[in-house]
Amino acid sequence: MANVVSIIIGLLCSPVVFLGMIPLLGWMNWLMLPGATLGAIIGAFSENKAGLIINIVVLVVGGFRLFMGGGVI
Repeated sequence: MANVVSIIIGLLCSPVVFLGMIPLLGWMNWLMLPGATLGAIIGAFSENKAGLIINIVVLVVGGFRLFMGGGVI
């Protein structure tokens, strides 16, 4: 059950990350961070790790975009 919740959270956060890749919309990645972090925490407690992996990928892509855009120093 926790894996399904984690996958749903990851799938809800991933479009926000990809919209945040558009110039001038990088601030959207700040909206994604709490959700993907929560999804990764929930995914860590499940037996299957698919939800955890999805959320970690979303966090890495969004974090990299924030770093490259100067949002994180």
